[in-house]
Amino acid sequence: MKKLNFAIIGCGRIAQRHAEHINNTGKLVAVCDVDKAAADALAAKYGVTAYTDAGEMLAKEKSIDVVSICSPNGLHTEHTLLALKAGTHVLCEKPMALSVSDAGRMIDAAEKANRRLFIVKQNRFNPPVMEVKKIIDEGKLGKIFSVQLNCFWNRNDQYYSTSAWKGTKKLDGGTLFTQFSHFIDLLYWLIGDVKNAHSFISNKAHDNVIEFEDCGVATVEFHNGVIGTINYTVNSFGKNMEGSLTIFGEKGTVKIGGQYLNELEYQNIEGHKIENLPPGNPPNNYGQYVGSMSNHDQVYQNIHEVLNNNGIIATNGYEGMKTVEIIDKIYSNARNI
Repeated sequence: MKKLNFAIIGCGRIAQRHAEHINNTGKLVAVCDVDKAAADALAAKYGVTAYTDAGEMLAKEKSIDVVSICSPNGLHTEHTLLALKAGTHVLCEKPMALSVSDAGRMIDAAEKANRRLFIVKQNRFNPPVMEVKKIIDEGKLGKIFSVQLNCFWNRNDQYYSTSAWKGTKKLDGGTLFTQFSHFIDLLYWLIGDVKNAHSFISNKAHDNVIEFEDCGVATVEFHNGVIGTINYTVNSFGKNMEGSLTIFGEKGTVKIGGQYLNELEYQNIEGHKIENLPPGNPPNNYGQYVGSMSNHDQVYQNIHEVLNNNGIIATNGYEGMKTVEIIDKIYSNARNI
C-alpha cells in the first residue's frame, strides 16, 4: 500500500489530532498557519517544514497527496479550493463550509480537478451509531415516526476569549456549525434529508462575547415524513452534559446517549436486541474543554482505503453539504429572542 504524503493547513488544537493520526498511517511533510509560532511548533514536533502561506507551501511541496484543512470554519472553502487547484486531494474538517453555495463550489472544484473531497464526520464511527444505522437500514425499527436530538454542552467565556475566531459570525458561523454539526450530520445519515425547519434561538449567557446564539430549539420535518426536535445549548453549567438522539419507530425505540452519542442508553426493539458493542474511542480532550469523539484514526484509514484500494468514501462532499443545508434551514427560519 502506498504511503500517502499529507500537509496540514491550520495548526490549532484539532491539527494536533490530525498530525498524530497522519503519522500513524502516512507521512506528514509540511504544515501551514498564519500564526508562525503555531506552525513552527507543530512542524518541530514532527520534523517537517513550516509555512505561513498556504500557496507557497503547495507550490514548493510537490509530493503532497492530501491536504488536511484544519483552519477556522470560514476559511475552509478558500483553503480547499487552493489545495484542489494545486492538484491534491482534500480532507476538510467540519463544518465543510458556512454556506451552501461555498460547499457547492468545493464539490465542483473537486470534480473539475478529478480529486477526492473527504469531510470529517467522525461520530459516524461511534459503535452505537454504526449499529443503529445498521438496524435502521435492515428495517428492524420499521417505519420511523419521530426523532429527538439533544445537545447539552458547556462553552464558557474563556473558550471564546482565548481564540481570535471562535464566536465570530465570519469565521465561526454559529453554535450549530462549530459545536453540533456532527450531530446534525447524524440526523441526515440516520433519518434522511430535512424538508422544513423552524426554530427559536437566543444568546442567554454570552452577551458581548459571541456574535450569535448560545442556545436554540428547532422543529424539523424530513422529506420522508419523519418529524423531529433539536434542543441545543452551550450553557450546561460547568461541563458537558449530554449528546443524545432518540428514535421512535413502529417496531422499536432506541436512544444513543452519553455526552457524545457514544453510549446505547435505551433499546426496546421487537424481536431484536443490540448486544456486545465494542468500546468506542475517548472524546477529543482539549484541556479546558472536551469535544466530539476521537475517531480520526478511522477517518484516515478510510482515506488510505479509498485512495489506495478504491474503497468507498465514508463522508463525501455532497453529504458534507447536506449538513450545511440543514443548518442553513434552521438559521434561515429562526426567530431570535
